[in-house]
Amino acid sequence: MFYDVRSVRTKTLTLSLENGRVERVKWDESSGKAFRVLNNGFWGFYSTSEDVSDEEGIRRAKENAVGKGDASVVEVDAKDEKFVLKPKIPPWDVPVEEKLKLLREIEGVLRDGHVVSTRIVYMENVREFEYRDCCGVTVRYSVPRVGIVVQAVAKGESLQMYSKRIFKPAGYEIFGDNVFEMAEEVRKVLEGLVKAKTPPSGRMNVVIDPSLGGVFIHEAFGHAAEADHVAQGSSVLAGRIGERVADEGVNVYDDPTLEEFGFYPFDDEGVRAERRAIVENGILRGFLHSRETASKLGGRPGNARAQGLDFPIVRMSNTFIGEGDFSFEELLEEAREGVYLVGSRGGETNPATGYFQFNAQYGYVIRNGELGEMIRDVALSGNTLEVLRDIRVGRGLEFDPGFCGKAGQIVPVADGSPPALIRALVGGA
Repeated sequence: MFYDVRSVRTKTLTLSLENGRVERVKWDESSGKAFRVLNNGFWGFYSTSEDVSDEEGIRRAKENAVGKGDASVVEVDAKDEKFVLKPKIPPWDVPVEEKLKLLREIEGVLRDGHVVSTRIVYMENVREFEYRDCCGVTVRYSVPRVGIVVQAVAKGESLQMYSKRIFKPAGYEIFGDNVFEMAEEVRKVLEGLVKAKTPPSGRMNVVIDPSLGGVFIHEAFGHAAEADHVAQGSSVLAGRIGERVADEGVNVYDDPTLEEFGFYPFDDEGVRAERRAIVENGILRGFLHSRETASKLGGRPGNARAQGLDFPIVRMSNTFIGEGDFSFEELLEEAREGVYLVGSRGGETNPATGYFQFNAQYGYVIRNGELGEMIRDVALSGNTLEVLRDIRVGRGLEFDPGFCGKAGQIVPVADGSPPALIRALVGGA
């Protein structure tokens, strides 16, 4: 019988300033324990915010292991480790009034004749985590995260919304001139967006910026590389380890050790975080695993994550395309005709078929290898593996933070990519 125990404590502060008014000052604090028991190949699970002993929690979890199955777990080396990410400026030491002052100053940068609505949100969170299992593994960590979202709506020939965000595993020290530069970018983009035209349509060359490239590799490819999807037969990558799935210039990694928004020192099964090569030189090298999927499919665990006290499942962390050889200007020159697309407003993907559809924040027409007029409300769609087999990857890796949802759970992640040239179907969103 295998069992493990997680203790999780979180503290979260959220501030929201909308159109100059403080709409929310919310403080949340939660703590609890989660217990898993694997008995006769079947999981029993129990979680509580009450202060129960490990013995009692394990007993209740075992009572919930009511069936028989074929689940098993990979054992990891016993260890006792601790990690604390110490911010230079602890956010909890900065008065709320000072944080609200910063939000008001950011809003001041946004205001001009076109902007009709603004929203700035500040978030800080600390996660204190402890894990122990029957194999002797004991790990604990404390990681703070902070961030600001800047969003505005402008009205001109059309009504347009644009937003930018900064999120890091760090302290208040990450906020400086960068937040005002971010607000200035939002304002300037909106000035153009309200006058922008609708995009051309059809299959064409598309240069994607790092933000859209990161969303593509996370949503369209990364979820298909999660081993639980593979085991369930719902991944287009199933059975393709060792096969070429992309151009030889493509390398795809998931790396929770990078101090981007998806950072963690240990996963929610007590496994030390490690960089994973998913694709190397276009060849599919492996999947992302929990201890259960690693036992079932063969592989290395380390990508099991949970929201709060939920049951850990296979998740990404900081997922990105490695840098290529092309400059941005060379990508435009090779494209010759097409569009350059920036950012993402969401979309949909199907890891079982490889189909994807995203909406870009905005873009520009490419004519004769140079950027032309601005375009808005742009949709991008295609097949993931077809796109990756004909992609040209540039230089200039950048990460974009966000929250990823799966099976009702939300965890912090970051997506990364250099600019890249692809062929896909473009149309109006």
